[in-house]
Amino acid sequence: MLNKLRILIASPASAASNNGNWCEWLRNDPGLLYENKDNPYIQSFEIGGRLHYQIASLEGTDVNGMDFNDTYDEYRRLRFETKTQFLKYFVAEVNVNLVDDKRFRDDFFNELEWGYDRFDEASLEFDIGEAFGDGWLDGIKLKYGRMKLKMTEEVHMSSNEIYTIERSGIADKLGGNASRPTGVTLELDKGDWDLTLGVFSAEDDSDFIAGWGEGEFFYGSLEWRATDDLKLLLDYSQNNHSGNDDALGYGWAAALSAIYKKKCWGIITEAIYGDNGGGISAPITRRQGDFHAFVVMPWYWIVEDKLQAVIQYQYASSPESQGLQLPARYVRADHENPLVDVDNGRGNEHHLLYAGLNWHLCPDRVKVMGGFSVEDLTTRQSEIKAYTWQLAVRTSF
Repeated sequence: MLNKLRILIASPASAASNNGNWCEWLRNDPGLLYENKDNPYIQSFEIGGRLHYQIASLEGTDVNGMDFNDTYDEYRRLRFETKTQFLKYFVAEVNVNLVDDKRFRDDFFNELEWGYDRFDEASLEFDIGEAFGDGWLDGIKLKYGRMKLKMTEEVHMSSNEIYTIERSGIADKLGGNASRPTGVTLELDKGDWDLTLGVFSAEDDSDFIAGWGEGEFFYGSLEWRATDDLKLLLDYSQNNHSGNDDALGYGWAAALSAIYKKKCWGIITEAIYGDNGGGISAPITRRQGDFHAFVVMPWYWIVEDKLQAVIQYQYASSPESQGLQLPARYVRADHENPLVDVDNGRGNEHHLLYAGLNWHLCPDRVKVMGGFSVEDLTTRQSEIKAYTWQLAVRTSF
């Protein structure tokens, strides 16, 4: 058993095997502390983590034509992650957030706090196919716990993998409110097709596993790998909450994503249609109604696996005057001048164009991201225009 134990700190033998290459060591699962497939109780135990830091410089004009100019820095994520495979057919994943940095919202009331914040994800998965046989399918898995709601390809991608410093505004909206919802999912695989069906609790104020007293919402995701280069993804969520909480934050939405990759370039497109709903989701009439959006994001490897260029265009609209709301970062953030009025980022039409470079010091583990964006939001009063420079560091193991 001891010879199966792998220590996080590389031994002299392992260091020699990668010739002192820190990137190779990082990519060789240094967090896999234990692995023994013959052990009937615990087959593997792995730890991981991520540290994401970013700065942003923002300038623009508010609804009254007043200029603003602000700078923010943020510890975007510090997360400790564990994954345990046990009893042959079970996998437990527990991820904990270790920083709470909301200084960009209001420096006076929100401070930078280190230490336990809340659970990011906590789930238990049972591989039904391995335990009882897949039948005509290739895989059957049942999962319960606190998990990410994967709407659009951007949200299916990990925050370590995304090509832009922040996901698009519509992806942020469709992913639900700030909390991770508690739910149960059934994953079915057959050839090039993957189907996920789920039911989630509408309770949105839990730091761990939520209860089921506030209603629920339903989720479905269908993925088709059409060719080696093309993947299509259809996601759908439908609200059915009945209490005072609403983890989804809208009535229903559907998202169709197309992902094409060809050698040194690729493109992601997303088309979204949905309804803001009413009641807890949108109690004010001007914030109800439907919404639609699309995202186009081509990318290109200038230097293969090292330097990546990406462009993203976002468009969203709603017939209601406040049917849209910008994400919290960074137009809606706290401004140095208290007279700046951005109508809390609410409007009915939004355009954003982003251009960036991603320098991968170690592919999939360490990268530096830089980006510039220009955006325009039509509000009830006038237009908000903003220009943002961003720089970010993403590390993980």
